[in-house]
Amino acid sequence: MHHARGLLRLTNNPALVAALQQDYRSADISARQRAMLDYADKLTRDPGALRAADMQALRAAGLDDRSILDLNQTVSYFAYVNRVADGLGVTVDEYALS
Repeated sequence: MHHARGLLRLTNNPALVAALQQDYRSADISARQRAMLDYADKLTRDPGALRAADMQALRAAGLDDRSILDLNQTVSYFAYVNRVADGLGVTVDEYALS
């Protein structure tokens, strides 16, 4: 929820934020953004299923090797931090939600 609020502040587009929260596949985003989100979703949910074709899809969407590495590292870091926080029972402070 707190990421959605930040995205809303950045985009001022409630419809986009709502679509991304519901299912990013329904959001009005670019092919590049869709490819990045497809990769992030797969890396998060089923990393062992990633194949060379997943990298090719990113390259076809215009990402170079550095951008793919940056995407991978960002998604992986968030997954790690969220698992640490969830595993320790960390909650979001009220001030961070506003």
